[in-house]
Amino acid sequence: MTANNRIVLSSDHHGLQLRQAIAAHIAAQGWVAVDIGPTTRESTDYPRQGEAAGRLVASGDCRFGVILCGTGQGIMMAANKVKGIRCGVCADTFSARMIRRHNDANMLSMGVRVVGEGLALDIVDAFLTARFEGGRHAARVAMIGTLEG
Repeated sequence: MTANNRIVLSSDHHGLQLRQAIAAHIAAQGWVAVDIGPTTRESTDYPRQGEAAGRLVASGDCRFGVILCGTGQGIMMAANKVKGIRCGVCADTFSARMIRRHNDANMLSMGVRVVGEGLALDIVDAFLTARFEGGRHAARVAMIGTLEG
């Protein structure tokens, strides 16, 4: 098993059900879902979940990450604190495609209070099938990397 087909999934307690639906959806497409929890609806801290997922992507253990919290914003902010992570919050398929094409995003965040299951699965598909365009975008992504210090 290579990291190329592994996607880490994580959320706070609000995202449990949607995260499980995403795991089943991507597994049906041949991806390996690395679900790092939580496994219950007991309150959890989204910064810890975002960081843990980000570290698995940054280390190369997983190719991509999909993370969830109420709005998608807080867990995304935590993940983006991990060096090498480029995570965007998406509530539509266009944005999901563009964060891959132009920003070479390696993580996707969504809000479970913002998108329903059907749309979330479409967003995941748009993110996973889009390819980084490189070219002028590569220089800009490199600029983002210099901000990490």
